[in-house]
Amino acid sequence: MPSLAPEDDARYLADYYEQARQVMRDLRAARAAIGQVEGRAQSKDGLVEAVATGHGELTGLRLDPRALRLGPAGLGREVTAVLRAAQDDAERRAKEIADKVAGAATLPDPLDETFVRERVEQVARDLL
Repeated sequence: MPSLAPEDDARYLADYYEQARQVMRDLRAARAAIGQVEGRAQSKDGLVEAVATGHGELTGLRLDPRALRLGPAGLGREVTAVLRAAQDDAERRAKEIADKVAGAATLPDPLDETFVRERVEQVARDLL
């Protein structure tokens, strides 16, 4: 924390408040961006495709009719793998957004009791 003169306190608090507001705006923007994320995946043969949101919800599944030739067990394995891959892709994209904002969302250290005590002592000295 910087050593401030008493006349700089108001400016410091105003700056701190504005930095906090900016962090909140950045967090809201990141939340909205994560809400727009779409993770996508498809099977190697392209017969199964899936889409998931940045929150892991599945929003789409497309099965080419030829995928039915895999049989129930094979189709189940293929669908499960593609769904997981779509969720993994969405999670990776959402994590990139979250990591970016987490790295930028920093505030200066808050004022602590040491600062307040020093300020009170300084004011008392100035009065004497």
